[in-house]
This record gives sequence, C-alpha cells and structure tokens, in this order.
Amino acid sequence: MIKHIVFWRLNESAYGNDKQTNAQILKDKLLAMNGKVEGLLNVEVGFDFSNEKDSSDVVLYSEFESKEALHQYQIHPDHEDLKKWLSEVRYERRVVDYEV
Repeated sequence: MIKHIVFWRLNESAYGNDKQTNAQILKDKLLAMNGKVEGLLNVEVGFDFSNEKDSSDVVLYSEFESKEALHQYQIHPDHEDLKKWLSEVRYERRVVDYEV
C-alpha cells in the first residue's frame, strides 16, 4: 500500500475567495477524486486548527493500492485541473509518499 500525504499553506485570497473558502473548495475537489481513479483506496482532507506559525492550512491523506495507482492519480485529468487551480491558491506544498 502507498500512502500519499500533502500539506498546503494557502494564500490569504485567490480567485476572489478568502483562504477559508478556498480551503473548502480544495477539500471538495480532492474528495471528488474518490472513485475516479482505480486503486485509490482512501481520501481524507483536514483543516488545521492550531494556527501555529509552522502549521499548514490543509492536509490530504490518501492511500493507494500501488505506485502505479498513485501515478494514475497524478496524471488524471481532474487532478491536472486541480493542480492548475492550486497554483493560484497555495504558496507552499509539502508531500510525502511512502510504502507500507
């Protein structure tokens, strides 16, 4: 199993929306990927409530049955659209992919 975890820090505003609105849009877009990619087993999205200086705003926790399934997710047209949208919304991204 592959675990794919991503953290984002979001701009205060983008596309005429505030950070909280864009965080919710991001969550909705990520959850909408569930069921669209074969081998995508689990998708969770959460918002940080600690507001510490080193915390991120949004986290994605996802599980894939294989590296190939993760690759198919990465090149899926909906994911490609999401990455374009995110280029205006986020100012930092951290990712960890690992196998268990």
